Formats: sequence, C-alpha cells, structure tokens
Amino acid sequence: MTDTWDRTADGVDLEQAPPKTIVLTVQHPAHVHFFRHVHERLVDAGHDVSVFARRVPIITALLDRYDIPHETLVTPREHRGGQAVMQARYEWRLLQRARELDPDVIAAIGGVAAAHVASVVGARSVVFTDTEHATLSNRLAFPFADTICTPSCYRDDIGSKQFEYDGYHELSYLHPSRFTADPSVLARLDLAPDDGYVVLRSVDWAAAHDAGEGGFDDVADVVERLEATGVEVLVSAEGALPRALAEHRVDIAPHRMHDLLYYADCVIGEGATMAIESAVLGTPAVYVNSLETGVTDELAEEYGLLFCCHGPDRQLEAIDRAVEILEREDDVDWERRRVELLTEKEDTLSVVLDRLGVTA
Repeated sequence: MTDTWDRTADGVDLEQAPPKTIVLTVQHPAHVHFFRHVHERLVDAGHDVSVFARRVPIITALLDRYDIPHETLVTPREHRGGQAVMQARYEWRLLQRARELDPDVIAAIGGVAAAHVASVVGARSVVFTDTEHATLSNRLAFPFADTICTPSCYRDDIGSKQFEYDGYHELSYLHPSRFTADPSVLARLDLAPDDGYVVLRSVDWAAAHDAGEGGFDDVADVVERLEATGVEVLVSAEGALPRALAEHRVDIAPHRMHDLLYYADCVIGEGATMAIESAVLGTPAVYVNSLETGVTDELAEEYGLLFCCHGPDRQLEAIDRAVEILEREDDVDWERRRVELLTEKEDTLSVVLDRLGVTA
C-alpha cells in the first residue's frame, strides 16, 4: 500500500494559550494512543500535564514506550465481580491527587472518573465517547460532564453538553500527518513484502457493554477458511486461544500493531477499535459483532472501508466477505477510499486540543 497523503502541519497553535494544569486519565490501550500526541503538544507548549492509569501491562507498556510520565492508581482484579470496587478505588485516589494538583481540566475517554472528580474539585471535565452501547458508563458520566465530544455520526442526542466533530477517535493518532507505517514489522514476523496475510482479532467480552453480545462462533473455522485462500492468518487475541491456534497468535510489541494493520490484506475481527483503525489506514476491515455503532456504520456506508456482520449468521457472512476482499484485492483502490475519508474528516488532534481550551 502506498501512502499518497500530503503531510502538513496540523495547524494547532498552542504558543499563545496560557499555561493550564491538565489531568488525563487512561483506562484502555486505545486511550494511550488517543492522548499520546495530545500529551506531547501540551507539554511542548508549557502546560502542566498529569496522566493517571490503571496498572494494566499493555497500558503501562505503551505509556513507557511513548515516554509519557504517569501514575498508576489501581491494579485491576482478576474477576469481574471486583469492577465496582476497583472503579470506586480509582475515583477516590484520582480525587486525592486532583485535590493536590488543582487542575483546570480533566479529560478522558468514557470519562466516568474524570467527570465525577472534576465536579468535586471545580475543574472542567471533557469526555470523549464514540460508543453508544456503553450505556452504563454513559449514564454514570454524562450527568456530571461539562463537555461530551462525539463524532458527528454518533447516533444519540446527548443534549446541550454534546459537541459533535466530523472525525474519529482513531484520527488522533493515525492521521497521516503523524503516522507513517514501518515495513520492518514484516521482517520481524518473517513475512516477505509480497506475502499475503490477514489479521484476525478476537476479544474477551469482559467489558460491561459486551454482556450478552457475541462475535465469532468458531475462530478455528475462520482461520481454516481464510488459510484456504493462500494467506497467512495472524491472530491477535485478548483471551486464551484453542491449542490448535496457538501458533497463529501474533507475537508483536503493542506499539507495532498499527504497522501490521497497515500492510495487511484484510482485517477481520470482533473489536470495533481495531476495525476502525484498519479502515482509516486504508486496510479493508470486516467487523464481526452483534453490536452496532455509528462510526462503523459510517465507515461501511460512506467510505466502503469496513464491512459489518451483525446478524445470527455473522461468521459465515464475514468469511464470505473476507474471501471476496482477498480475491478482488487488485480490483479495489482502497487507498483512494482512504484519501477520500481523510479529505472529508477533521484531524481529531486539533479537535481535542481545542476542546481542552488550549488553542489560541
């Protein structure tokens, strides 16, 4: 795939913004990516930025990789029954630290803790969300949040607090003005530049909004069907895999995953984030999940970079779609579709900085 995008500065001038004290909280690997460049720009402009997180290996590994100083507040419990207690402990410790820091702004994706703590310490809270079906966290966060930022394709009307922007979370870190794929990832996995491969993503369904939902019926069957087309299948799995699929698990540092997605022939999986990431990188994605979102629907309907399989026969539909993509790869100009998307969408980094109130 050739990156034809014209790389220009993102146009956000922070030099004239008075210094602020800003707190960012991250509770998922994607949140680290989302705030990575935000943190860099804020620090470079002289703002006092504190980052707080849960002690999750992949989260702390990414924060360390990107040289983001941070403080971990809790270590997640192994069992789901401890989530409420863990959330309460996280909020309590965040509150203690926020009282010491006296921040102007607290920002987060999802933003339950951010909204609650900000309302107590007198800070302004800025919450970013693109997940309509995260109903529990939305109910807990929205009443306390000052600003709720959503993509314009977000389906729900949140009211006067809602700020809509014409972009996606993933463009905060995968916009071509900041992201350039590194082909050395292929050699790291013993892949030649001409080798065909598919990335398959399976999730553990542990999130509260995933309860009662589903994706693949049989991952092994998906791998077998796709391998029959002559491609290699690399599996990125949150949970355990059947022993027969162990050799397919991709062994790669977390910060290299976007390079892998960029060079893939296709991505098929249960996770919305990875499907969206692939689409904005110009790699066709097949999203296999009973849950629907405004972002995935728009990427499917407006740009043809993502294909949604939601119904009871979603696995069979997904396999057929992935096989069709692989067989027609030379007939579709995926890069043209990506350029169309990038031309029409806002650079989300600029949106985030503006909502934090740090632009000139």
